[in-house]
Order: sequence, then structure tokens, then C-alpha cells
Amino acid sequence: MKIAVLKETWPGETRVGATPDTVKTFIKAGATVFVESGAGAQASFSDAMYEGEGAQTGALNALPGDTQLVLCVRRPDDAHLDAIPKGAMIIGLMEPHSAQDFAKTCADKGLTVLAMELTPRITRAQSMDALSSQSNLSGYRAIIEAAHIYGRAFPMMMTAAGTIAPAKAFIMGAGVAGLQAIATARRLGAVVTATDVRPAAKEQVASLGAKFIAVEDEEFKAAETSAGYAKAMSPEYQAKQAALVASHIAKQDVVVTTALIPGRPAPRLISTAMVDTMKPGSVIIDLAAAMGGNCELTQPDTLVEHNGVTIAGYTNLPARLGADASQLLAKNFVNLSALLKDQSGAFAPHWDDDVIKAMTLTRDGQIVHDSLRA
Repeated sequence: MKIAVLKETWPGETRVGATPDTVKTFIKAGATVFVESGAGAQASFSDAMYEGEGAQTGALNALPGDTQLVLCVRRPDDAHLDAIPKGAMIIGLMEPHSAQDFAKTCADKGLTVLAMELTPRITRAQSMDALSSQSNLSGYRAIIEAAHIYGRAFPMMMTAAGTIAPAKAFIMGAGVAGLQAIATARRLGAVVTATDVRPAAKEQVASLGAKFIAVEDEEFKAAETSAGYAKAMSPEYQAKQAALVASHIAKQDVVVTTALIPGRPAPRLISTAMVDTMKPGSVIIDLAAAMGGNCELTQPDTLVEHNGVTIAGYTNLPARLGADASQLLAKNFVNLSALLKDQSGAFAPHWDDDVIKAMTLTRDGQIVHDSLRA
């Protein structure tokens, strides 16, 4: 395989699609690798580190014309798309549910695009699941950011001068990000509660030492898809859950919201009225900010202060852990590459494989994913 690794151009993006270690893995398997100059700089990977593992580095205009596989973190810009040769495959985090124009451009250019967000939730694809690997870091970083903004200690501290009460943290959504947020808040000494509409989450929350908060009626017991995602709940259930959350949230110091439904605007979980009940100095970290936010007051990539409560709408927390996020994403790419080559190591995508079929947005000059077809 002939692989190219692009330098990211999105503002604030520190991640890169390959690390020196994964470059070494690719080359050992017989691939050749080109890394765009400076691609790993924001993640603390120098060009020399890539060259030391056998990669070629250079400017974008030096990208080899026989490149077959292009690794990126997010959608390439027009300059990069123009440099990628016809027939090449691009894989990365493509935000597929809003990728109609991007997909059309790639199809017109004869480029194949695979979206890592569409990795199916099946056992053999777990090692390729970039959403999970990046969400894990998001959950961790959400608590670190919350602790910084909160400006007070998380654990109980008993001193000769008096006792400091532990912070109370409430995690809304117990998926990958939420569970890591629970674990991190617990490690820092907070008293943690959590909620989720999926019944299976209750046991997971309890296993991490947090208390589960939810309206556990019949609708709640059936609120999970076969793929493991949360279902959209009825207005009646949402009203009951909102009342429970409203009474609980007023007592919290830190709230982290993580509720997202693929392809849809983020559900509104926290109203302005709820924020008004929170104590001055409290913090909300909204991990759904990029899709409109779980809090009514959230603004993307902005710290909003409302009556002394800070609402943080970070849209790319993994980029605040550039080296670690790159390491995990790059390993996801390595694992996926097993489905993109034959036994000799030559580029030969397994088009009939369910994983590849689920992830493919464009192929052979056409938009092929059902969600993007007009």
C-alpha cells in the first residue's frame, strides 16, 4: 500500500492520522508512507520522528501521484482534495451526517471516502471504533476542564482549619464519554451521580461507584436500539425525566452532558430555568455543543456565564490531548487497514465486508451511502 498522512487545517485541531509508531507498523507490513510536513507537530511528533521510522516527509505538492490510501483526522480542505490523486481512498472523521457537499465533491473527483464515525457497533470492529476511542478522551478531558473552571477542590479535605466538602458531579449520559467522566470525577474525589435513558447503563454507572438517577418506567426499560444507541424518548417521558433532573441539578457543582443521537440535533436536557437554580460557581460542560448543545445556553467553543454559572461548549476536547488522541486514532486506522489489503499487503479493499460497506460514503464516482443520497 502507498499511504499518505495529511496535515490538519481545521482551527484548533492538534491531532494527526498517524504516529511514528503506526508508520513503523505500516512500513514493516510493506507499505510506503508519505507524511505531509508538520502534520504531527501539534501532537509533538516531529518530521524527523516520522523519517526515523522510514517515512518520507514533504510539502503537500510533493504528495505522491500513486497514493492509494490517505489518512486524515477531519475532512480535508479543497487544497488537499486537489492534491489527492483520482482513485485514492480517504479515511477519517468526516461528520457524515452533514457531508452531502463534501461527498459530492469527492465523488466528482473520483475519490473514495470512508467515515470512521460509521464504524458498525459489532465486536470485531471495536478496535476500529474511532468514535469510542476519541469519546473516551473527551469524557476524561471534560472533567479536567470542569475542575479548572470550578476553581475549587473536588475531594473532601479535612484539615485543622476545617473541612472542605467534596464537589458534587452529575454526568448526563453514560456512554463511552460519560463513563470515563464518571471514573475521572470519582478519581478526583467528587461525589458522582449519573443518568442515562438506556437501562444497561444503570449497572455500568454503579460499577464505577456512582449513583444512578432516572425515571425507571416501562418506556425507560425499552429505550435502547439493537446497536446500543439511545432511542429518542417520548415527550411524556422527557417531561418526567426533566422534572427529576431539575430537582437534582440544583444541588450540583459540576454537570457534564453527553447526550447525542447520530444524525440529529442534540436533545435539550438543561433549560435556562434549570441553570437558574444552580449555585454561583457551578460549571456545565456540554459535550454535545457541536450539534446544538444539551443545554439551552450552550454556545459552541464559548464559555458562557449565566448568573454565576459557567457553561462550556467545547466542540473538540480530544484535540486538547493531541498526542494521546492521535495515538488512539492512528491505531484505529491500523486496525481498519487489515480490511483494505490482500494477503500480500497490496491495496485491495474488502468491499463486501460489512464494516467497509457501512463506512463507505463515496466510491467509483458515486455517493453510495444511503444517508447521503438525495
